[in-house]
Amino acid sequence: MSDRNESLFKTALAELGGVLERVDESRIDAACEMLADAGRIVVYGCGREALQVKGFAMRLYHLGLPVSVVGDMNTPPLGPGDVFLASSGPGETTTVLTLMQVAHAAGATNLLLTAQAESSAAKRADFTLLIPAQTMANDQGAQKTSVLPMGSVFEGALFLLFEVMVLKLKSLTGASPEAMRARHTNME
Repeated sequence: MSDRNESLFKTALAELGGVLERVDESRIDAACEMLADAGRIVVYGCGREALQVKGFAMRLYHLGLPVSVVGDMNTPPLGPGDVFLASSGPGETTTVLTLMQVAHAAGATNLLLTAQAESSAAKRADFTLLIPAQTMANDQGAQKTSVLPMGSVFEGALFLLFEVMVLKLKSLTGASPEAMRARHTNME
């Protein structure tokens, strides 16, 4: 690996580590408890955030939790006791705001992952997990803090955060590695 590439990797990893060090672990634990206790979980994200959220949904399913992704044909209606988990780094994503309103009207709890504590989505959320990373809301000019483009730091932090949440949820639910593996699809 060239020195330049090694430097880019070190910089990107340091940025991700710095973001995750600033996430409040007690809020992560509370979010995990909320998910573990939910009657149903429905998740949503836009763009590259959607990819991270869908990966997390897969792991929630492997844990044996009742999870669906907005837009899938088998997504059930939400109601009281259910959780709508949405990711909106910038916190102003129109579809997220609309879906949060629908979930709230149905009596579900809105769990938001965002980088913008004062955003419209954060104001609508019942519970916010703040991930203090650069997103497309602040990726230009003096606000730019990352060597990575656009919302990549937020999206990368989501992946790592979700992996840690899976470990915490595994402990909360008592899911064994064997049970998780048994729920993995055989249709690949």
